[in-house]
Order: sequence, then structure tokens, then C-alpha cells
Amino acid sequence: MKKIFLIVGFIMALYNTGSAQAVRLVNTQDLQTRFKAGRDTVYVVNFWATWCKPCIQELPYFEKFSSEHKSRPVKVLLVNVDAKSKLESSVKPFIKRNGLKNEVLFLNESAYQFKIDKSWNGALPATLFINEKTAKRKFYSKALTYDELIKIYKEVAN
Repeated sequence: MKKIFLIVGFIMALYNTGSAQAVRLVNTQDLQTRFKAGRDTVYVVNFWATWCKPCIQELPYFEKFSSEHKSRPVKVLLVNVDAKSKLESSVKPFIKRNGLKNEVLFLNESAYQFKIDKSWNGALPATLFINEKTAKRKFYSKALTYDELIKIYKEVAN
């Protein structure tokens, strides 16, 4: 009987290792609260969708960036803006299939663009760099190259 419990436990551990990360639903107020709470952290917030080809192409840059900067006070947040009806059928399987390691949040709010940045027309991808400690903030409504990501981060972090 003890062997059965050990085998079941082992199988459950394997199953849980392969499961997708939890995706938390947030609104723009939740994001603002998080930025203010993390005053010593530079936030790099990428807004993306599973149907957006340029978004998907730049996601590996954010994964690489966070991996190379894990010893620094920087946090990459991947904020998905797909329709809520797609969360289980598209977003979570996409995260698992692509092995995303950065924290993924699901923006559970409509008409959010102007709350993020007054210049944003809603085009994706979009990225917000924010440093509450120095009050530096930059917003880009376009796909970024890896070199651009590094350059903008350095401007906001210093």
C-alpha cells in the first residue's frame, strides 16, 4: 500500500511540473498598486495577445532579458489582453507550450489603454518601463528588438 502512495505521489509531482503557471487576473489599478509597492524595482511590462504575431516574436526577448538580469531589481510582467473567453482555451495552453517563465497576468478590464498611457491607441505589442523610485517612465506601442529592450531598460533604471 505504501508503494502505491509513493507511485501516485511521484506521478502527481511529474504532472504538476509540466503544468502551466498560474495566471492571475488583474486590472489597471492592481498594476498601479504593484508599481508603487515595488519602489526599488524597475518594471518592464509587456502587453501582448496570443493572436498578435509581433507580440509572439518578441516574447523570447523578455524571457532572455529577465534571465540575464535576475540579479538586478527588475521585474518583467507579461500582461495578456486576449478576450477573457480565451483564457483557458488559448492563453494558458500558449504559456505552457512556449514555456514562459516570466509572470503572466491577464488584464481583466476593458478600455484600459488610456489608463496605461494617454498616447496608447491600443496597438499591440506595447511595453511600459516604469521606475517609481526615480519617477522615470517610458512607453512604446511597437515591437521591440532585444537591443532596444536593453537600451530602454538602462535609461529607465539609471
